[in-house]
Amino acid sequence: MAWVVIFISAKALKLERFGFEIKAYSLVYKNKGVNELLIKILGRTRSAVSVFANVSVIAGFIMMGFAFWFLLNNVSNFFVAQSEFNELTVLIPGVTLTSAPAITYFLLSIPIVLVMHEGGHGIVAALEKIRIKTGGFAIFIAMFAGFVEPDEEEFEKAKKISKLRVIGAGATSNVLFAFVLGLILLTNPFFAMVVPEPLLSTFYELPEGVLILSIIENSGAEQAGLLANDIITSINDIPILVPADFPSLNPGETATVSILREGQPMNFELLVMPAPDDPERGLIGIMRDNSFAYKPVMNFIEWNDPTVSMFLLWLWMISFFIGIINMLPLPILDGGKFIHIIIDKRMSEKAVKMTMWVIYAFTFILFGLNIALSYMKSGWFTI
Repeated sequence: MAWVVIFISAKALKLERFGFEIKAYSLVYKNKGVNELLIKILGRTRSAVSVFANVSVIAGFIMMGFAFWFLLNNVSNFFVAQSEFNELTVLIPGVTLTSAPAITYFLLSIPIVLVMHEGGHGIVAALEKIRIKTGGFAIFIAMFAGFVEPDEEEFEKAKKISKLRVIGAGATSNVLFAFVLGLILLTNPFFAMVVPEPLLSTFYELPEGVLILSIIENSGAEQAGLLANDIITSINDIPILVPADFPSLNPGETATVSILREGQPMNFELLVMPAPDDPERGLIGIMRDNSFAYKPVMNFIEWNDPTVSMFLLWLWMISFFIGIINMLPLPILDGGKFIHIIIDKRMSEKAVKMTMWVIYAFTFILFGLNIALSYMKSGWFTI
């Protein structure tokens, strides 16, 4: 629906006059003045860009290795330790992104991430004296893309190391931006949701558990003897630090609940009750404190607006993962070009093509398997 509005508006406004290419399935904008802008920026930042370009080559290998390790380890977890399996989905507005806030954060984040990514490619191309013919962005119904289009002849004539610097710079700029943003967000309690150990306990004061505000009458919690102001620390031996840690329970089963009462640990066995609105969902029978209990050690920034916090969290997430995933060796991603440049001219053209298709097939199967196993575990899930 949004695409229909965009398409009709673009046609009505006759955006073709301003460099837009409008088709039934896409809206593309190209600007021929990008190269001059990049050269001006380079004139003031040459030393820093030179260091960044060299780092990008090393970072390219590291990001590709991390992406493969994550996907392989994740598939292994599905069969060995499913509780540690991370569900993957492709973020598509209106398909896998369905909530209004999620779509809004995504749409606001993507332009920033694309500018960082394509700016990285462009500024290093200018450093390597490879002319950028055009730069711009494209919308393909629900998918977004940014691009800088180098002069193909100049790119082909460039040294192999120059090509690797240009290709690696896009993903590197995204990941570096995510690291800088992440350092700032370590002052934000919301960021604790995605920070792994040991960083979590280093940069945040961990809560003791989840506070019980009140007890539901005639519930398993009341019959077992739980009280308001008790702090739940575990359920069925699953540690509870925040409300999101509560496990799924089945009505009629017996749950073991560990609490702190005035600092003293206690254990209770209670009967799980059915939820009034969903008889198949189990409740222990409490009203809990759902506030976010993590406290940043570095609390020199006041985060008063949760909307800003969530937007920055989305921006961090999209920037980091677009950078990492972009280095996977697939035909449409930078990782594919990166590998092709490395093996090109080291063997026959036929051998290069065969090698690349084997790598593409393995990567595609691995990536697709992660997504397929996610749906096998939880069904079709949306954000």
